[in-house]
Amino acid sequence: MDKDQVIKAVKDDDIKFIRLWFTDVVGTLKSFAVTASEIETALNNGMGFDGSSITGYQDIEESDMIAMPDPSTFKILPWRGQEHKVGRMICDVLNPDGTPYEGDPRYQLKRALKRAEDMGFNHFYVGPELEFFYFKNSEGTEVLDKGGYFDLTPLDVASDLRRDTVMALEEMGIDVEYSHHEVGPSQHEIDIRYNDALKIADDAMTYRLVVKEIAEEYGVYATFMPKPIFGENGSGMHTHQSLFSGDNNAFFDGNDKFFLSDTAKGYIAGLLKHASEMSVVFAQWVNSYKRLVPGYEAPVYKAWSRRNRSALIRVPMYHPGMEKATRCEFRSPDPACNPYLTFAVMLHAGLEGIEKGYKIEDPMEMNLYDLSDTERAEMGIETLPESLGDAIRNAEGSELMKKALGDHIYRRLLEIKKKEWNDYRVQLTQWEMDRYLSVL
Repeated sequence: MDKDQVIKAVKDDDIKFIRLWFTDVVGTLKSFAVTASEIETALNNGMGFDGSSITGYQDIEESDMIAMPDPSTFKILPWRGQEHKVGRMICDVLNPDGTPYEGDPRYQLKRALKRAEDMGFNHFYVGPELEFFYFKNSEGTEVLDKGGYFDLTPLDVASDLRRDTVMALEEMGIDVEYSHHEVGPSQHEIDIRYNDALKIADDAMTYRLVVKEIAEEYGVYATFMPKPIFGENGSGMHTHQSLFSGDNNAFFDGNDKFFLSDTAKGYIAGLLKHASEMSVVFAQWVNSYKRLVPGYEAPVYKAWSRRNRSALIRVPMYHPGMEKATRCEFRSPDPACNPYLTFAVMLHAGLEGIEKGYKIEDPMEMNLYDLSDTERAEMGIETLPESLGDAIRNAEGSELMKKALGDHIYRRLLEIKKKEWNDYRVQLTQWEMDRYLSVL
């Protein structure tokens, strides 16, 4: 939609309120509403707000910001009913003079896409697989079912819940490929069909809210916490990605033994080389590293493979006639990341690999979990950071991260994450009390 179409839709559908959405630095969705009478003003001039109250944004002495709605993102919220309809638009954040605000994660993704375009790639396609858990409420982890991977009813008691969620997502203009029960009890996955990265980042933010809203209608709680249950698989956001030049998949080469072009190999090498530096973005919480441990299908080893899901990057096997499907799957991000920043840093890392001619070794097809530390070291297989503290240290001084995030977000994100890590480090846990109090 354009501006005029949005104004017409608001009038024709008798929409009373329009919610304006944007994200803070860590990917929390922010929203305020305007009335139908203000929609034309909002579309033409944006709406002012106090940026000093938004995590990672401005200081109080320079707090005036503008939320500029993107009319192409206009949708009616299906869970608000048909009697008093509510619309939404996702916003770009601007400075008072109308220039893009460097602290806006959406802007940083746009900047990454511009770098790709300047290098001849007009499409950066991503397809994320977001996993989540349903619990009885937000106070604990009592599950709705004890089903496993791809289980059907009656084990999967959330089938109706997932169905209604998929229908709501499609009403919001999000194409869904499939949904299913995941490995853990009460763990589920709804896969979004791949598209351009900016749309998918918008869709991922919408997806998380829709999942939670529909769950609330059913009287249950949905969470994207990476590792909510001890001893069970955590939730990931495996992200399929490819670059296109025009209508041609730049990752495909029919003459290569792996059917991968030099572009694809450079891109994969860039992801592998810079994975540890990026970890503070795609696994940004203390809890993220409770998921990223060997043994729970969470890839922590910096290698690539075709069939082997223990590697950080998987390249799905090529099938004749499916050249456009050639892609790589980056498996370590979790669904509680900021998708704008996650896609931005991955793209910059991949482009860095293409631009500088990074090389990759042959794929690691053995189960990397079965190797000893010595064997992995001899093979040159490194691991991702083991904690948020390690991730912060890897990101500090990273030129790639500064380039990908911009000076403002780079600095603010590290400040936020250092505080989170320091707050966590001084906590006294029940595990420590149980283990030490009676014996020390």
